[in-house]
Amino acid sequence: MSKVLTGALDGRGRRFAIVVARFNEVVTERLLVSARRTLQQAGVADADVTVVWVPGAFELPQACAWLAASGRFDGLLLLGAVVRGGTDHYEYVCSGVTQGTMQAQLDHGVPIGFGLLTCAEMAQALARAGGDAGDKGADAAAAALMMVSLRSQIGTAAAAGPASS
Repeated sequence: MSKVLTGALDGRGRRFAIVVARFNEVVTERLLVSARRTLQQAGVADADVTVVWVPGAFELPQACAWLAASGRFDGLLLLGAVVRGGTDHYEYVCSGVTQGTMQAQLDHGVPIGFGLLTCAEMAQALARAGGDAGDKGADAAAAALMMVSLRSQIGTAAAAGPASS
């Protein structure tokens, strides 16, 4: 029988850092509240959560890379909101944050729950931060929890040796 590995929403005994952008704080504060609530519901102790504020979305991947390299955390969450303006700046920031976050994960092997809202207008960002269009802070926390669990399951499965036929 083949093995099937899936992540679980169980954070007991795990340590997380949440990196939050101050820019568009009216949105990111909401994302933070829901992300913390999700971690708490999954059994992560408040003492095992570190919140790091950075100036804006563009600084998020750098802080994540530093935290991942520290070896102190099982998983990270990245929370930010970029709202389209009248220039190309939006495209560069969104692309840079996305690529930088992926690079930090690949370089350090620490899962990062990606909670970057990329919205056309502020109303859309607020709707996705616990409003009628979802709760992306909670979604990012759930993704990080599941990936931390999955990484642990993969390590356990590999230590058990190859599956017998």
